[in-house]
Amino acid sequence: MSPRYSCRDAPAGAIGSVDNFSRHPATSRERCGVTGGEVAGILVAVFWAILVSFLAVALVRLAQTLRATTRLVTEVTEQAVPLLADASATVRSAQTQLDRVDAIATDVQEVTSNASALSTTVASTFGGPLVKVAAFGYGVRRAMGRTDDGTPRERDRTVVVGRTVPPARATRGRWGRKG
Repeated sequence: MSPRYSCRDAPAGAIGSVDNFSRHPATSRERCGVTGGEVAGILVAVFWAILVSFLAVALVRLAQTLRATTRLVTEVTEQAVPLLADASATVRSAQTQLDRVDAIATDVQEVTSNASALSTTVASTFGGPLVKVAAFGYGVRRAMGRTDDGTPRERDRTVVVGRTVPPARATRGRWGRKG
């Protein structure tokens, strides 16, 4: 703890000393102790010192963050340039492939239309006569399958291990009628 001095006993130049007051001729009376204004001035000075310290710490951290960000941006740029070049080459290659696929699709469309036209031509040319030949063959089979009196012949049955199995085709027609 610092020693207490009276106004007269204080060392020269100390706050509140007579010598300190004698330098200020505007002050006529001698003061002892520290005034409220001096305390306020000291508090403001301490507050500003603390504030400046906090600001200095914040600025130092901001500078570190900016340096780290600059390094990161530099590294990303160094890596991004080759990647962008590769991506550009890939896009060019994809465009070339799409052009080829477009040409192939055009050719396939042309072949499809030609096949459709050929199918229509074959159907109109051979369709009618083929239907007539098929109908004639069906009529011949039906005629060969009847007896002399006009009734259908009974078909042979297959015997499998002591059981009679019906023939592959039923004697009834398509719609369940005899015929």
